[in-house]
Amino acid sequence: MTHKVSKNYGWASGGSSILSEFGTLHMEFSYLSDITGDSVYRERVQTIRAVLKDIEKPKGLYPNYLNPKTGKWGQQHMSLGALGDSFYEYLLKAWIQSGQEDWEAREMYDEAMQAIIKHMVRSSPGGLTYVSDMKFDRLEHKMDHLACFAGGLFGLGGRSLNNAFSEQYLEIGEGLTSTCHESYIRTYTRLGPESFRFNDGVEAKALKAQEKYYILRPETFESYFIMWRLTHDQKYRDWGWDAVQALENHCRTPTGYTGLKNVYLTEPVKDDVQQSFFLAETLKYLYLLFSDDSLLPLEDWVFNTEAHPLPVKDRNPLYRPAAGSSSP
Repeated sequence: MTHKVSKNYGWASGGSSILSEFGTLHMEFSYLSDITGDSVYRERVQTIRAVLKDIEKPKGLYPNYLNPKTGKWGQQHMSLGALGDSFYEYLLKAWIQSGQEDWEAREMYDEAMQAIIKHMVRSSPGGLTYVSDMKFDRLEHKMDHLACFAGGLFGLGGRSLNNAFSEQYLEIGEGLTSTCHESYIRTYTRLGPESFRFNDGVEAKALKAQEKYYILRPETFESYFIMWRLTHDQKYRDWGWDAVQALENHCRTPTGYTGLKNVYLTEPVKDDVQQSFFLAETLKYLYLLFSDDSLLPLEDWVFNTEAHPLPVKDRNPLYRPAAGSSSP
């Protein structure tokens, strides 16, 4: 800050900007413009979106890295997990937050989801639906725990608008959520690994040591919550309660909750860290899963990527723009 110089991570494809970072500002900045009456915040994120809308996308997909100097994509790595996840989330949720007026966001969401379905969503021999990473035109049959939010993302996309994709989205949302649940119950602790694979006869299980840890992540519970609200299928609450018991049995300590270094062991070593998102997201989504629909109803509230509820325009009286402000 002193030298007024900014720079990106060197490891990020030669100092590129990361899709899930510059693509996860739209809801907050748009809302900030409305409640302050200052359009500068919305203008900044609209500029980012305009670049992403117009740039050529390989197979209709968004790589995780964009060079801010050249305006060209970096490494051809596409993911609904780390580095990409919340960009797609905000395309849908910006449309919802706007009172379904931001049709540019909805159209970009549908286009992106159709490309992901075509090129990255797959079904295992055992019938499990999963979303792969793609690297340099080649699928890596691995799904991150971070990508387990996608069950709710597809489900919400299917139920928030009745269009040609609605049934497909809901089916995929149910399938992805079920697969993430399978990744939990195929461990001894009944808590999910950081990532899990679908190859060499293995389905929904971690193979490498660095994939077997659990750090109190919320994404699977986020999908349980959203799918419960959309369908009221009791299995989502049953799955959530099973996870609550697993957290109590394996992660609770006298001073808080801890992650586990290997979810497949009968006595896993604790990592002695309670992540901040455990309170902000994990426990919040589990609480909402067992709460009445009238608590933060999805028609009136939309959750940002850190599970903070924002009011929906023209639906929620708490969406209070500044006098004289206008939004698209």
